[in-house]
Amino acid sequence: MDEDIRQLLKIDYSRLDALNAILLNPDMKVINNFIEVVRKYGTPEEINKKAEHAGQLNTLLKKVEATKPEYLKDLEWLAQQRDKKAFITVADYREKVLGKKSKSMDFKDDFAVTLEVSASQYFPWIIAAAKKAIEQQSLMPGRFIKVRKMKEQEMDGDLPAIAAAMNIIGASYVETLDTKGTDGSNIHLGGPATITGYFGGVGQPNHYPLKWLDEFLYYYTNYGVCQVLNINPGTVLLGYLLHRIGVNIEFKISVFMGNDNPYAGLWTLIGAKLFSREDGTSPLIGFNWSNSVNNETLEITAQFRKDFGFEDMVRFEHHITETWKSIVRQPYNRRDELIQLADHVANISAKHEGGDPEIDQTRLHPSDILDYFRDKSEVIDSGDWENLQINFMDKFDAANRTAYALTQNGLSFIAAQNLHI
Repeated sequence: MDEDIRQLLKIDYSRLDALNAILLNPDMKVINNFIEVVRKYGTPEEINKKAEHAGQLNTLLKKVEATKPEYLKDLEWLAQQRDKKAFITVADYREKVLGKKSKSMDFKDDFAVTLEVSASQYFPWIIAAAKKAIEQQSLMPGRFIKVRKMKEQEMDGDLPAIAAAMNIIGASYVETLDTKGTDGSNIHLGGPATITGYFGGVGQPNHYPLKWLDEFLYYYTNYGVCQVLNINPGTVLLGYLLHRIGVNIEFKISVFMGNDNPYAGLWTLIGAKLFSREDGTSPLIGFNWSNSVNNETLEITAQFRKDFGFEDMVRFEHHITETWKSIVRQPYNRRDELIQLADHVANISAKHEGGDPEIDQTRLHPSDILDYFRDKSEVIDSGDWENLQINFMDKFDAANRTAYALTQNGLSFIAAQNLHI
């Protein structure tokens, strides 16, 4: 009986023909509008060529020189520390944690967990973290997430400076574009008076997906920004389409998408597979789960992620810590669950959005997700600049505690890949 029911799920090829009829119809406005935005930047080949040039270290350094030349000394220092091997190696770190027995242990490198910190708002924080990593012989994360206004950081030089720093240290990074419903376009977001409206998410109403696409292509071609945060089904689809036609962008699905069960995961990966290129690649490079998921959800989803051919491509990004305020019930710390998961589910990123709760809650200004939406000038004028850097360093420390716990259990991690070799 079970097999009879299963056979009813088979999808006829005619369904794919119907989809192609939509995609290839020259009068289909929803596709024509997409192509019109892309055309502003050139052919896919021309777009990729611009992005490749824009993302080169020398190009980024010239932009830093034009906007914030005082950052050049910091970037030069960072490169020098990398070249002189001032950062602890993975082998030495393991010996630091485990002693000499580390040399005879068989670490599970096939299941290495990426160390991730969010949000890495300002360039000076990256340098402060690097100095601390050298001083304490700790680890620089392998992945950084930014949730800061793009135009603001373009103007003050942090955009090219952080991109250059990521290039130097060998870490991936993700930008959050300005185009989203929080700017007033989503009428459901109006504070406590519209609290149930927030159940619908941040939103990208009406023409906003096209505006998002335009913004993405601007930063891709001008700064080499390859990975951005994705918060809406419409912009997820546009990301799939953009990659499908040959533009080499990537994106990560945000926790704000609310994927909190294996069926949501299946639906997301069906889309990724459907619009993957002939070589099997997809722009979906990161899949951030809802904070409410348990290990079983990730284990079930990992099974069909592998069968889709996405195990090495689509990283499961999972919050180990969260900001103390404004997003989850505290205390929230999933490190122990990660340890249970990381020996058999591959390609996980351990995301640290807050300090460890017992530390974070004691701060004069505990970490708050709402801080991500503040103007830099307001942060400085309010006297919170130092407080926010303390919050960031708490997240850095939390990521290092995760690395320590993984190592204690014979598990592997991915830190900044140009520093810890």
